[in-house]
Amino acid sequence: MSNIVPIQSHFRPLLKPVLGNVDYLELKRQLERIDEILRVSGVEKAFVQSSLNYWTQTNNCVLEKIKTRSRIRFQKHSKQALRCNVARVLMGKSVRDFSVDLAAMPLLQWFCEMDQWGVIRVASKSSIDRYSRWLPEEMMRSVIAGLLRPEQDLGLEKPLDLESYFLDTTCVKANIHFPVDWVLLRDGVRTLMKGMILIRKEGLKRRMEEPELFLRRMNRLAIEMTHTRRKKDARREKKRVLRCMKKLMRVVEGHGRRYRDLLDQSWEETKWTRPQVNQILRRIDGVLERLPEAMRQAHERIIGERLVLSKDKILSLYEAEANVIVRGKAGSEVEFGNTLLLGETRDGLIVDWRLWKESAPADARMLKESLERVKGLGMEIKEVGGDRGFDSEENRGYLVKEKIYNGICFRNVDVLRREMKEDQFAELQGRRSQTEGRIGIFKNNFLGRPLRVKGFKNRCLSVTWAVLTHNLWVLARLPQEQTASKAG
Repeated sequence: MSNIVPIQSHFRPLLKPVLGNVDYLELKRQLERIDEILRVSGVEKAFVQSSLNYWTQTNNCVLEKIKTRSRIRFQKHSKQALRCNVARVLMGKSVRDFSVDLAAMPLLQWFCEMDQWGVIRVASKSSIDRYSRWLPEEMMRSVIAGLLRPEQDLGLEKPLDLESYFLDTTCVKANIHFPVDWVLLRDGVRTLMKGMILIRKEGLKRRMEEPELFLRRMNRLAIEMTHTRRKKDARREKKRVLRCMKKLMRVVEGHGRRYRDLLDQSWEETKWTRPQVNQILRRIDGVLERLPEAMRQAHERIIGERLVLSKDKILSLYEAEANVIVRGKAGSEVEFGNTLLLGETRDGLIVDWRLWKESAPADARMLKESLERVKGLGMEIKEVGGDRGFDSEENRGYLVKEKIYNGICFRNVDVLRREMKEDQFAELQGRRSQTEGRIGIFKNNFLGRPLRVKGFKNRCLSVTWAVLTHNLWVLARLPQEQTASKAG
């Protein structure tokens, strides 16, 4: 049942024609078509309804008891959240840059429904950042499923093909530098000292040397560590420099804990609000929590010369969920981030995805789970294609049981050579290679390279918004039905 309050539409200024720029005209055509799809498919209405439900759940209130004016204002913000996120991801902009473009471009103001007569009030950078976390991933999945209903009429020349399914995996790289052990110690000193500099500027001080001196000492040690490989006894020199780093790190850690407690207790003496103080405290706490383990890891690998298992390694002080992923590909033997599974239809619509927090299982173990999720969307898959990583005896039996044609590349070369003589199998193998291109488009044009949001939960949500925007972009590019009025 819909709880959306009907809102009377108001007069909005028309967009002025702009000539002479083909890229602008293409962007305008895409946004106009996406605007039409959002309305016709019911995705916008479903997003607003989900937002209202989530609002009442998080605030533990009854929707009917909320004032109508408040509900209308929240509905407007929900629509603007949907449209701002779609436009920002489509244009590949950061929150700050998109906020500036939104204030400067009438086209974006029209699409985000912020155009009005007189003074134009657009969303600020902070508002757009809040919009990016407007709904959790679970609710976003149900909204995206609204684009995949076979009975809806989107005005396409041909109906969507929702019977063929192709899937592949990739790595979503974390926004971190190469995880060198001693560089993690340098990162810890920088973060803690920059936090102390902010606190000291607000008048909260404890007896210590100037923070810049600690930064300078750690930078000298980092340069010295870099040059140890050129010395005669490189191994011994490396151990000596690391011991100096650890000694300096313990001093910095002690100062960091004292300043952290000082800010927590005396924050009212600063000009900051409590949320701003909490942000600084979270930054310091995150480093203090992982710093002892980073020092132990550096000691084990450099001084003790012992191996540390990949599952136990700290790759970053800031991205705790990053994993070591062995890809075995040219130019990327090993990558650092999270494994992402993507499943698409023949038309290029992404219908299933999952970002793995821990080390992902083998590709063959993902197939059944993915097909079950797709089945939950009401789609009836009749054929599936993928690379040989998804081939296994269990998967072959499952596809036979579900009466789904197996177009997955076989590991056995003799079997593969025999199956390639069948037209349907050969066609699916030719088509599944395009999924790698789809992954490249998705990662480079919609997800960002690298994905800059922090925290696994936020990365999952960013992937979900990228999927929605990508699917809208694909639908906007598909040929439309030529009606009699258009033909005339």
